[in-house]
Amino acid sequence: MSIFHGKKAAQYIFFEMLPSFILGLMVFISIILMFQVLRLTEFALVHGVTLKTIAEIIGYVVISLLPVLFPMALLFSVLLTYGRLSQDSEIVAMKASGLPMGTLLLPAVVLSLFVGAISAQMSFNIAPWGNRQFEVLYSRLANTKAGAVIKEGTFSEGFFDMVVYANEVNSDKGLLKNVFIYDEKTGDVPLTIISKEGEIIPDKERPGHDILLRLKDGEIHRQAKTHTKISFDTYDVRFSEPVNIEEKKKSPQSLTLNEVRSRLKEDLKDEELERTLRTEYHKRLAITFLCVVFAMIGVGLGTTTNRRAAKAGGMILCIGLIILYWTLYVAAEGMARSGSLPVPVAIWAPNFIFALLGMESLRRNWN
Repeated sequence: MSIFHGKKAAQYIFFEMLPSFILGLMVFISIILMFQVLRLTEFALVHGVTLKTIAEIIGYVVISLLPVLFPMALLFSVLLTYGRLSQDSEIVAMKASGLPMGTLLLPAVVLSLFVGAISAQMSFNIAPWGNRQFEVLYSRLANTKAGAVIKEGTFSEGFFDMVVYANEVNSDKGLLKNVFIYDEKTGDVPLTIISKEGEIIPDKERPGHDILLRLKDGEIHRQAKTHTKISFDTYDVRFSEPVNIEEKKKSPQSLTLNEVRSRLKEDLKDEELERTLRTEYHKRLAITFLCVVFAMIGVGLGTTTNRRAAKAGGMILCIGLIILYWTLYVAAEGMARSGSLPVPVAIWAPNFIFALLGMESLRRNWN
C-alpha cells in the first residue's frame, strides 16, 4: 500500500476516535455526577444554596476529576473504534492490502499523546486549583448553615474542626438541646463543654466565617494535671474562619506539582506526610502515562478477530478494565501510604501490569 493510502487510513481511524472520546468523556462525567446527587441535593434542600452555587460545585468537582476521566474516555474511544473496525472486517481488509501494523497503531498513539499532554496540564495545575476551590466553597457553605452540619443524635466533626453532639437540633432556628462539645483547638489540653441549651448565631456581615455559639446552663471541664470544672449560666464562644483562601491550609490534593515538589525538598519530620506527598507526586505522573497504556490495551483488544468478543460491546469491556485497574490502583496506593511498599513501586505497578497486558494483546493479534 502507498504512503498516501496509509496516511488516509490513519486519518480515518483518528477522526473515528474523536467523537467516541468526547462521548466517553460525557458518559463518565455523568456517572461521576450521579454519585454526587445526594450531596448536591443536601446543598439545595438543607443548606438552601442557589442553582448558581450548585453549578460552581459541579464545575469544581468535574475539573478536579478530569485527569482521571481522560484516560477512561480514551480507553472507551479506542476500544469502541477498533472494535467496530474489527467487527466490520475493516481491520482485516487493511491488513490484506498491505497496511503496516504500525500505521494501524499510530492514530491511537497520537491521540493518547495529545490527551496525555492535556491530562498532564490538568493534573499538575488545573485540577488542584479546582479541588482547592471546592474545598473552600464546601467549607463556607457548611459553616454558613452551621445548624445543618450538626446532626441530631450524631457526633458531627464538620463544625469549625470541633466534635459536637446534640440530642435535639432545630436547623431552621439554630437551636440545640443537651449539647456536648469536644474542643481540641485550645492547645494540648482539650476542653469538654456540656450544656443544656445552645443557640447558633451567624454573623450576617461575614456569613460562613464568623459564628457565635451561645450556650446556656452548662459546665466546662478541663483535664490537665488536675481536673478543672467551671459552671456557667451563659457562655459565648466565637468561631472564625479566614476569608482569604490563601490563609486556609491546602490539602495535598490541592497542591500543584511544583508545590508538591517544593514540599518534598523541605526537611519533613512527619513520615506519613512525606509518604502522602510522594504518593501524590507519583500518582499524577502515573495517571498521565496511563493514557498511552490504555491506548495500547484498547488497540490490542479492539482488533481481536473473535467476533463474539467484539459484539459483546466496547463499553462493557471498558468498564471491566477500568474496574480492574482502579481496584489494583487503590490497593497499591493504600500500600504506598502505609509504607508497606516503596511509593514509586506501588504507584507505578498497575501501569506496568497493564502495559504488559497491552503489549501481549498486540503481539497475539498482530503476529
